[in-house]
Parts: sequence; structure tokens; C-alpha cells
Amino acid sequence: MNEKRVRTFENTTYDELQPGATATVSRHVSAPEVEALALVSGDVDSFHLDADGDGIPDAVIAKAVGGEAIISGMLTRRLPGPGTTVLEQQLRFDGAISPGDELTGTVTVLEKKPEQRVLFDCSVRRGEHVLVEGRVLVRAPTQRIRYSDVATPEMILRHTDAFALLMRRCEGLPPVRCAIVHPCDRDSLLGPLEAAMRGLIVPVLVGPAAKIRAVAQDEGVDLSGYEIVNTEHSHEAAMRAVALARDGKVEALMKGSLHTDELMAAVVPSATGLRTARRISHVFVLDVPAYPRPLMVTDAAINIQPTLKDKVDIVQNAIDLAHVLGVARPKVAILAAVETVNADMPSTLDAAALCKMADRGQITGGVLDGPLAFDNAISPEAAKTKKIVSPVAGQADILLVPDLESGNMVAKQLQYLAGADSAGIVLGTRVPIVLTSRADNVRTRLASAAVMALVAHARRVSPAAKP
Repeated sequence: MNEKRVRTFENTTYDELQPGATATVSRHVSAPEVEALALVSGDVDSFHLDADGDGIPDAVIAKAVGGEAIISGMLTRRLPGPGTTVLEQQLRFDGAISPGDELTGTVTVLEKKPEQRVLFDCSVRRGEHVLVEGRVLVRAPTQRIRYSDVATPEMILRHTDAFALLMRRCEGLPPVRCAIVHPCDRDSLLGPLEAAMRGLIVPVLVGPAAKIRAVAQDEGVDLSGYEIVNTEHSHEAAMRAVALARDGKVEALMKGSLHTDELMAAVVPSATGLRTARRISHVFVLDVPAYPRPLMVTDAAINIQPTLKDKVDIVQNAIDLAHVLGVARPKVAILAAVETVNADMPSTLDAAALCKMADRGQITGGVLDGPLAFDNAISPEAAKTKKIVSPVAGQADILLVPDLESGNMVAKQLQYLAGADSAGIVLGTRVPIVLTSRADNVRTRLASAAVMALVAHARRVSPAAKP
């Protein structure tokens, strides 16, 4: 924690206040503060889309939330200070607050009234432009209070909204023709349709037509503009979708409301499925609020106990995906329970071998290090404490897990305990496959569709492109 010099202040009591007394504070507005104002005021869409593509709203209209917060903070922390109660206010708002703006707030005593009430003239300016102005009536404190100038706690909403960045990268790309396999519940149908409305995909709905239309009717959705490939059941839906991909009639698959094993059973056969020379693997793309970059976890869904040979393909698939997502040279942390090689722990031996294979050019496009424990893979402080000198430690883009069980636990804990949003995709196949969970919501399916669209576009540009 950074140590900051703490200043001590005293409030101004009702008896001490005189007309004309004033206080002025200037400060720069941070991106997290603007995002917090947007969240509270509702002045942001569900995906936090913005002109710059950085995931932070470019500006928040200086309506009640922004103006009141700034002025209220001055009255309760500066003049009169602690012990002040805001009673009434009449404020006018004009303009927007953006990250990086330098705002100057001023409060001035206009009139003292009976019962400790004081009328203030208040304003918030950005340069010469008045964003907020008006009058506020408060009840001033009557007793002296000394207090420290403790900084307002910063609420971390997101370091980077990775999914907004994904959506921004998809703008201008032609939509991907995608088979939606058995979309027979609300989210597995609405997610693809939302992706279609955003121009990410052209959905081909593969499954029992009657069930699909029944879900659409319940949700008030019109399917007249979408192609439906009718099947009797989910097993046939998986087979038909794979056949469409093999025939070049679709560029991607998206899992609907069927079991993963059922879909993958149609994908993995060499003769009739979608296998390539690469090992098939899965990657979670996670947007973790407290982490400053997108985080990829692999493999947490397909390979149960991968061998060293399997891990070579798994990590190469993830590196190639990172390139598609805009990470030029991804940092790969090969996870284990410890950060030292231990002959009794096979995962540490695999990690050491993978690093040497990368040194010899058998794995390309990324920077590998391992074994690394989870803490020193993602925390610079933990890496420093353990005296780990590494270009990867503390700043990993990709976490290569030892096996499916540990990977699934890592991904799910980040989702349910750390508030991470996730997208999921299967690689090493002829076409990218969005392998969402039946519990995933529309937002998650939309983010997964964005990842899939970028992969499909990369293959259009270069047919030999991986993943």
C-alpha cells in the first residue's frame, strides 16, 4: 500500500461561519469515478461501449449524481465540514464530466438562518465552463471536529472492460455465418439473436423447430428472418451442425442447450468431425474486475489429464488466440502449486519442459515461464516477495493449468467470487466453436460470439491461420 501524507483539518461551526466565507477545491476526475457515476446514474449501456473502445464511458452528463456528489463532498468535508447535513438544494446542470477533466468546485456562504441553517452558493467548473451551479441549504455543525484528510476510497468497477474492447474490435467486420446448436432455452436463443443484431453473426438455428419457435414465442421474438434447420433431437442437431461446418455452409458453431459431451461427440471423430492436426482445447477469456488486462485460462473444459505433448498444442492454441485478440506477445504462466521444479510433482516437470521447448522454437509467439503458483503469476507483489525475476510473473495474459479440474476451479472461482465475466471458445478445430455453459447469460454468450467472430475473420484473411 502506498503511504500518503495525511493532513489534519478542523470543521467550521455555525457560530464561526460568516457571509462571504468560501472554499475551493480542484481535482482531476479518474476513469473509475466517471464509470461509477455512469453506473449510478444509468448513463451507460449494458456493455459500457464508448467511442475510444477502452471500456470506460467517455463522458457522464453532469446531472444530479455527478454534481451533487462533488458539491456534497465539499460541504461535508471542507466547509462547513464534518457534522454538516444537507437539507435542500436547487442546482442547474450543463455539460459532461469526462475522465481526466480538471474540475474546480466552490462553495460560498450566502446567508445564515435560524436553527443552524446556512445557505450556500455552489458551483462546479471545468475551466470557464460552469457544469453545475445553484444553492444548497445545510444544517451546520455546532461542535468542533478535527479530522484527517483521508482520500475517498476508490471503487474498482473494472480495470478494463475486456468485452467492450472485443466488441469494438469486431466493428466493421462482416458477420460470421454460425450454426446455433439446439437453442431451446431463453439464453441459448436470445444470446445468438443479440449477436446477430450487433452484426457479429448470421445465425442458423439447428434443432427441433417447434421447441425453438416455442421459446421465441415465450420471449416475444420474431424468427421470420432466421434460417431454421429442423432436427428431431439434440443429438441430431449436433451432427447436422458439424456437417454444415464440414461442407463450408457455416464458419462457426455455438453450443445451445445441450450437454457439452453431446456436441463434442459429433466434433471429435476424425472421419466425420472437425478435428485438425492440432489437439482440440478450450480457452476461457475472462474479464476480472481487479486485473488490469484480459486473462485467458486453458484448458478448463475438454482435456481432463493432458500430457506434455497435449499441453504443447493447448498453449499454442491459446497464444494464437491471444494474437487474434490483439496481444502481440502474450505472457504465459504455466501453473503449479509451487514455483520450483519438484521431481515429485509432474506439473512442475511439464512446466520446465514447456519453457525449454519455447526456447528451442517448438512453441512460438509468446513468452513462457513456469512453474508459477497462481499468486505470483498474477500478482507483482507476490512475485516480488518471493524474489521471482521473470518477464511473466505478476503480469500473465494466459494461465496454462495442469489439468481440467484445477482449471475449471480457477475459472469458476474467478467468475463467482471475483465477479469475472467470461467468454469461452474451442480451438484446434476446423471452425471455432463457442462452448458456453447452460448457466451462461446473454452477455456471456455475446462476448463469446465476439471472440468467435474475430477468430473466424482471422481465418478468412489467412486460411492457414491458427487457432
